[in-house]
Amino acid sequence: MFISSQQKVLVADDWSGLLIAVLIIALWFVSLFELLTIPISNTSWFWLISAVLVRTYLHTGLFILAHDAIHGNLVAHNRNLNHLIGRFAVTVYGFLSYDLCFKNHFKHHQYPSQSEDPDFHGSAASPVLWYCKFIYEYFPRRSLIIFLVNMILIAIVSTTIFHIPLLNLIFFGLLPLILSSLQLFFFGTYLPHHQVYGNPNFSPRLQSSYGSNLWSFFSCYNFGHYHWEHHQYPKTPWYRLPQAHRH
Repeated sequence: MFISSQQKVLVADDWSGLLIAVLIIALWFVSLFELLTIPISNTSWFWLISAVLVRTYLHTGLFILAHDAIHGNLVAHNRNLNHLIGRFAVTVYGFLSYDLCFKNHFKHHQYPSQSEDPDFHGSAASPVLWYCKFIYEYFPRRSLIIFLVNMILIAIVSTTIFHIPLLNLIFFGLLPLILSSLQLFFFGTYLPHHQVYGNPNFSPRLQSSYGSNLWSFFSCYNFGHYHWEHHQYPKTPWYRLPQAHRH
């Protein structure tokens, strides 16, 4: 059977997306289990901060996986597996509702940088107020209650049954989630959207002053530097956005 070059690319993306998902999820769990037992009081601040930053980046990766799943880009030829991984990723990320994320994100693509956009808060809005709105859109009251109940249960079970220090849970479980939300907001939402209000061509490419492809990768999995490309080509996986920019 003849297979076109485009079909080959799609099949390759399926395998790439699946392998990347397995890698990020595996690293997230391995790093968590390893770090929960280290003696924080005997760990240097350099290694402690490094560990938190690595955990933050992996935590952001979970949301990126869910985002690609929402667009059907994670495992494009297996819809059920694609959305299953997406649901798992946002659950691990912060017990988020995949359906709510799905609904909000497509509204964001439909009304970018407009009043109907759940990710937008006006071009002149304070970044702090914008961040609060950003969090509220993904953590409304019901989601927040679910999150708090689950986090309390995890803390009780971890500290009483497995004797994990509460400080370790805070440093390597809760803190990376908070920092990840700031990373996603600042690089993936605020920087690309704050310049223009109510303009469908909302998202100017972030210029080279924000860094190279390496910086684009580490700042927010390419969704800061190549945010315009994502909106123009939403069926392109995050790791192919630099190629979309070049072409």
